[in-house]
Amino acid sequence: MNTFFNINYEFDKQAVHRAIEAAGKGYICVADGVVMTTANRDAAYLDVVNGSMFSICDSNWVPVYLKKIYGIQYNQYCGSDIFKDIVSSRKYRMMFMGTSHKTLEGLQHELSKINPDVAGMSFVDLPYRDVQDFDYPDIARMIEADGAKIIWVALGAPKQERFMNLLLPHLKQGVMIGVGAAFKFYSGTDEKRCPEWMQRHHLEFVYRIFQDPKKQLKRCFWILWTLPGLYRAEKKKARLKA
Repeated sequence: MNTFFNINYEFDKQAVHRAIEAAGKGYICVADGVVMTTANRDAAYLDVVNGSMFSICDSNWVPVYLKKIYGIQYNQYCGSDIFKDIVSSRKYRMMFMGTSHKTLEGLQHELSKINPDVAGMSFVDLPYRDVQDFDYPDIARMIEADGAKIIWVALGAPKQERFMNLLLPHLKQGVMIGVGAAFKFYSGTDEKRCPEWMQRHHLEFVYRIFQDPKKQLKRCFWILWTLPGLYRAEKKKARLKA
């Protein structure tokens, strides 16, 4: 695990999966540009993100910046990829929490094609409310009764990270992973991920802007506002280490 831009990242995929398998309980953040820059503007949220086991890198731009600063090639491991990898592995009982009933129905149907065990797993559409207002002891009891090892949480950032942080003290077992839009991507009923050629050329943000311009343009503004200072601070840290 390494700390870059003040986020505790784990870039090694094998280390990620070993940690999940070994963990009794905990949570993992999927840190895209929104999570990274929001955390660096909000100290309490940064504590939530770094209170996780680690973050995986959902941004395809962060490895580009790190290559320029440190000369080392790190690789993105996005939320959609870890979601597909774990679901298709058929190693764990899982629970899927968040989004709408319609999305969850579609998700269960589509995921059952790559992992038939999913048909017998729990899909929970959490009510729309402030993150402080969930009944965390009751949710933890539901997870314990279910026996899920992996709890997928899709409430969107920064809500899902705060949700996992508040639920953790009540859990007896289970690794929570906040995957944002992955439920929609794999549901067959909602938005799809951008084409692979756009991913390869670091243009996923452009595709997301066209999908939801009002939401994504606001996010892009705050990323552009925050990122230059983070980049300069990371370059300074690299010079001090040299």
